Amino acid sequence: MSECRIAVMDDWQRVARDVVEWNALASVGQVDFLHDYPADLQAMAQRLAPYTVLCVMRERTPLQAELLQRLPRLKLIVTGGMRNAAIDLAAAQACGILVCGGPSYRQAAPELTWALLMALSRNLVNEANSLRNGGWQLGLGQDLSGKTLGLLGLGNIGSTVAGYAKAFGMNVIAWSQNLTEARAEAVGARKVERKVLFEQADILSIHLVLSERTRHLVDSQALAWMKRGALLVNTSRGPIVEERALLAALESGRLGGAALDVFDQEPLPLDHPLRHLPNVLATPHLGYVTENNYRTFYSAMIEDILAWHGGQPIRTLTP
Repeated sequence: MSECRIAVMDDWQRVARDVVEWNALASVGQVDFLHDYPADLQAMAQRLAPYTVLCVMRERTPLQAELLQRLPRLKLIVTGGMRNAAIDLAAAQACGILVCGGPSYRQAAPELTWALLMALSRNLVNEANSLRNGGWQLGLGQDLSGKTLGLLGLGNIGSTVAGYAKAFGMNVIAWSQNLTEARAEAVGARKVERKVLFEQADILSIHLVLSERTRHLVDSQALAWMKRGALLVNTSRGPIVEERALLAALESGRLGGAALDVFDQEPLPLDHPLRHLPNVLATPHLGYVTENNYRTFYSAMIEDILAWHGGQPIRTLTP
């Protein structure tokens, strides 16, 4: 057997071993499943030092320059999806490390978005907990039919969510920097200006890629534009919403509630107020955590490793 060692990391649920057939890599080298994640640089470097290949999930373990430079055996990183902000692609390239990605199962994130939106609008978690604790009805839920859904971003995920909203009889409006009227109309939405999006949305759902121009795009001013009691759903990336402004809007009651699957810091600290506010429905970044998506991710990682081992790498990611 080759001396090549392959580390499967970021398997928080300890499911990776059984989702796909890893024995397809027997001709490449030894596959290890790592479940110990020391936080400090020295411990991480020591832990990963023996490995030629790392299999990582999106935005979990940071693979930045200081760490990559301490891993001379590392030749290949394969990641779920075709984008991973936790990997310093320029540093990897400088260290001679190839980075490859793969496709995603595109229904996972839109389905979670809609589940959160419906649960938030009907206060399902609090109502279910009331029943579990011996109580009964707590209050009135909100209807979706006839309401306006504002989509901040209308890419693949936003467009799918727009289709769900139309099926529920909602009015759909959208905005992003590059959105055209034709694109919006093609998925049953209406393009509006940014301020109008916030002003008219009964529910705002975020579907943008995190970048320097989208970081804190939803700030205190944007939240102040929103209707009092409006709802916000974020299954995209935490830093798109300015956290301090969001907390203020929730604590004051300016926002009726928020359903959040993503946060500035993940995992969310135990004492963080977003874990405890009564008008927050928070989930632990479940957007891509489904059986079909994991099977898609890990199958692509195996394909990437086999292609690289055969001298013809595929789906390479560059700075």
